[in-house]
Amino acid sequence: QALAEAAAEGAGTAARLVAADDVTPEALIAAGGYLFVGPENLAALSGAMKEMFDRCYYPCLGNLEGRPYATIVCAGSDGENAQRQLDRIAKGWRLKRVADHVIVNTSAQTPEAILAAKSIAPDRLAEAGDLGAALAEGLAAGIF
Repeated sequence: QALAEAAAEGAGTAARLVAADDVTPEALIAAGGYLFVGPENLAALSGAMKEMFDRCYYPCLGNLEGRPYATIVCAGSDGENAQRQLDRIAKGWRLKRVADHVIVNTSAQTPEAILAAKSIAPDRLAEAGDLGAALAEGLAAGIF
């Protein structure tokens, strides 16, 4: 959540921060671009994010081609599988990646650490903010 909020703050008023449970196909179709931010759980996308894609995939198919996207995954270890899942979904929608993916590793490996609230380093929050700003600026300037 902290990474998503930092990215939205970086993007400014152009951004709309929406929890996965609240995303609708109509909102995705109305958006000019996307910054998907979420946790990796059990080496996969979080259940809420996966459910959002399951719910919205077919209603959006054929309506999003060429739109820009970027991703931030927060993981307890490597985050690569969740990132691959996001990229495969984006490929199906024919989205265009416009920034390198960001994976924030919290090193949470024990049950206690996994269940605990995470503290994201200030430099990683700044990186999320910069990515949000870059995506918003690219959209506003018509670069993407």
